[in-house]
Amino acid sequence: MNTIKLAVFDMAGTTVNEHNIVYKTVQKVINDLGYKVSLDQVLKYGAGKEKHQAIIDVLQNCTRSKAIKQEAQTAFAAFKPALESAYDTQEIGTFKGILPFFKKLKTHDIKVVLNTGYDAKTATKILTKLDWKTGREIDLMVTADDVENGRPNPDMIYKAMREFNITNAKAVLKAGDSEIDIIEGKNAGCRLTIGVLSGAQNRQQLEAAKPDYILDVITDLEELLFGENLFH
Repeated sequence: MNTIKLAVFDMAGTTVNEHNIVYKTVQKVINDLGYKVSLDQVLKYGAGKEKHQAIIDVLQNCTRSKAIKQEAQTAFAAFKPALESAYDTQEIGTFKGILPFFKKLKTHDIKVVLNTGYDAKTATKILTKLDWKTGREIDLMVTADDVENGRPNPDMIYKAMREFNITNAKAVLKAGDSEIDIIEGKNAGCRLTIGVLSGAQNRQQLEAAKPDYILDVITDLEELLFGENLFH
């Protein structure tokens, strides 16, 4: 087998434990329009997506809105300041063992990249709160702002590959907590796609995208990769 050279990890729910702050905020701004969508509905239709698109998809699937475009714009305009306030006032953290896991990947010359449906400002705020820096804890972060097409398109993965001069997607793995993360990885042609149960979606929802593996938490990937010698 070819050597894995690049590991692309989703942020919230995969490497960052932020207790669904983002999706609770999406729920709030939609319900402020007069709807009563549940958090489960937001997670089902919005998880992993660029957040304006997530709002559109929740409105389309969970409401009887007759003005989706306009209401989505209104909700998204409210979303950014609401999320900024939430991140300023609420605690976020990482899942147990994340940094040693990243370090082990790096010792095997595997680049650690975070990608996210967040805009750059939100993603940077998260890194700052965690005291993570590009070039130290991670090698690169790619956000929805950095590409023309968000998930499930493979643009963010391809951007990371270009950054490190990787031309073969079979040297790449993609892991995330939502179906759209897995579809993104498959669309990029990644050698491995991994779903994790620590975030937005449950096993049944993840299985719909047919990932290679579903793990409880992302750090379980260490045993899988080293134990089965998938690096070689």
